[in-house]
Parts: sequence; C-alpha cells; structure tokens
Amino acid sequence: MENVANKIGTHNIIWVTLDTLRYDAATMAMDRGVIPWLGSMMPNGRWQKRHTPGSFTYAAHHAFFAGFLPTPTTPGPHMRPFALRFAGSETTGTGTAVFDEPTIVEGLAGAGYHTICIGGVGFFNRMTPLGSVLPNLFAESHWRPELGVTDPDSTRHQVDQALACIAARSPSERMFLFLNVSAIHQPNCMYLADAERDSVESQIAALSYVDMHLCRLFEVIFQRGPGMAMIFSDHGTAYGEDGYHGHRLAHPVVWDVPYTELEWSVRQ
Repeated sequence: MENVANKIGTHNIIWVTLDTLRYDAATMAMDRGVIPWLGSMMPNGRWQKRHTPGSFTYAAHHAFFAGFLPTPTTPGPHMRPFALRFAGSETTGTGTAVFDEPTIVEGLAGAGYHTICIGGVGFFNRMTPLGSVLPNLFAESHWRPELGVTDPDSTRHQVDQALACIAARSPSERMFLFLNVSAIHQPNCMYLADAERDSVESQIAALSYVDMHLCRLFEVIFQRGPGMAMIFSDHGTAYGEDGYHGHRLAHPVVWDVPYTELEWSVRQ
C-alpha cells in the first residue's frame, strides 16, 4: 500500500490476523470459491504470497506491532507501510508512516486513533501476565472464552464484539481495530463434517466460516469514512509435511502466509 503516511489521521485502519492460516489452504479456498467475500475484495481475486517475520503467534505479532508485516517473497528491499523510527532502516520510504513510540499501536494512539483489540488465541486472553502483554498495548481490549479457539462460533462472537466497540465510538473518531481471528487455529476439525483431525481441508472449511462473518464487520466499517485494511496470516502450520507437525519451526508451510490489502472511501 502506497503513501500510508499521508493517510494517518484521515483513514480508519483495520488489521485482521487469520491465525495459523497456511498460504496453500488460503489459495485453495479462493480457487474453490468458498470465500466469496474475500474473493470479491482482493485485487485479481488472489492472495499475495508473503513470508512471516515469526513462526508462532507471539513472535509474529511483536514484529507486526513494530511495523514488520509479512514480507513479499520477491527480491527487495520492500518499503513498509508502517515503521518505528530507528537509524539505518532500509525499508522506510517517503510513504511509510513512521512513529516515535515503541509500537505501532502506541504510535497510532499518539496520532489520535482509538485503539481496539479483539483477542482470539491464548496470547490475547489476558488470563496470565504473558497473555496480557499484547492486549495491554491497546486502549481497549476484549477476550472471553467464546472468542477463543474452542468455540465453534468464535468469529461470529468476535465480529459482534467488534461491532459493539465501533458503535460505542463517535463516527468522526478515527480508530485502529485489530482482530485476531481464532477459528482457523487448532482445533479446526470441527468445521469439517466427520473430521477427527485438523488438516488443510479443515483449515479451508474454517476460513469459509470466517469469510461469512468478516463481511458483516466490513459492511459497517465501510460506512465510517475512508479506511485501509491489512488481512493476513501470522504463520502457517505443518500437518505432517516432511515429518513436521505444528509451528514454531522452519518449514515453508509455516513461513509462507497469505496477505491482502484493502483501501476505500465511504461506500454506499
């Protein structure tokens, strides 16, 4: 996304992390037409293939909130849309929104944004000091068990919570809304009939469920003035490839993630 620096203060900003979504699963879902809303939003109806800066949720999100979103797989350097000021950065350009605060969240708050975190996986649940580190960056944060990985209707609950937060703010107030979607994270076999184990196919089914509810969120956001959104995975996960299972490891199915950007004026 170009010239983000010029949009700070005028555009709402939305980040959606589709926790644990693999690039291949996201691409197959697009090709099969089971994520119609996402497909209708993306340029050319395709995900960008990118590399995550971290192999599990906690590490990846620390990087995101420092301005290191997933990196294009083509040779760089690639200028970043958001950054924190530090000497010697080779990926900060004239269009980069640069902040002096220690995180992007705090930088946007300093620029007048109301910051909202809708938690999903355990690193956002505020049940422990560790689970409070990331949500504590925000002016308001929300997590309940029905927003987490074990509730089969978690995305509906997360979107309902986000819509309640939006409704409570003045339409003229700019906001940074962060949503960590938990449904695709394990266990996701509950989204695929008769499945007993998580797999690429159950990730696809989970993403299809998520798509139905993201559209509800953005229908409201589109009416609140100009905005930009980044929708991406924080990392993938292995389902037995080369003997690997899970994430927090170095394998293409973990490092390769889907990414897309949206930008809009007021939509009618």
